[in-house]
Amino acid sequence: MTEAEREERHTLYCNLIDELLKCPNGQEPEILDAQPELIDSGLIHTMLQVATMFAHEGNQDGAQFLFFIARELSKQLGLYPDFSQQQVANQE
Repeated sequence: MTEAEREERHTLYCNLIDELLKCPNGQEPEILDAQPELIDSGLIHTMLQVATMFAHEGNQDGAQFLFFIARELSKQLGLYPDFSQQQVANQE
């Protein structure tokens, strides 16, 4: 991926994050489903960067929202450990 392609993808991630922040509560899945090509570890990384920036700026609601979405997407992509499932497997 060239630098220009990386920058373009980052812009697409930021636009998607902006859409999520502005959408009515509950419509997040529709917005994400409309752009499945952007749902990857890069989006999650960008969300975490924006959420961290929000937290430092005092926007706790925005930060918590993005951390929550990033965690849910990470689980869907298999990037976030599901400890409840691991505990069940270890008990068997």
